[in-house]
Amino acid sequence: MRIDKYLKVSRILKRREVGKELALNDRLFINNKLAKPSSEVKVGDIVKIIFGNREISIEVLEIKTSASKAEAFGMYRVIDESK
Repeated sequence: MRIDKYLKVSRILKRREVGKELALNDRLFINNKLAKPSSEVKVGDIVKIIFGNREISIEVLEIKTSASKAEAFGMYRVIDESK
C-alpha cells in the first residue's frame, strides 16, 4: 500500500494530501530511506515522520484498505516519539 494512503487509513494523518506534502518536503522515511508519496509500505517496516519540531517513529503491524477508528490503532505501534 502507498505510504500516503496508509497514513490516512491508519489515522496517523487526517488527510492523504498531508502525507504527500511530508514526503515531498523530505520529512517521511521508510526504514531510514527517504520516501515518496507512492512508496510502498509493508508489514514490519519502520516509518519515521517529522512534523516541524516533533518526530514520531512507528512500526507497521497490519495493512488494511479501510479501518474503523478502533481498528486503525491496531495497524501500527509507536516506537519513539520526541519533541
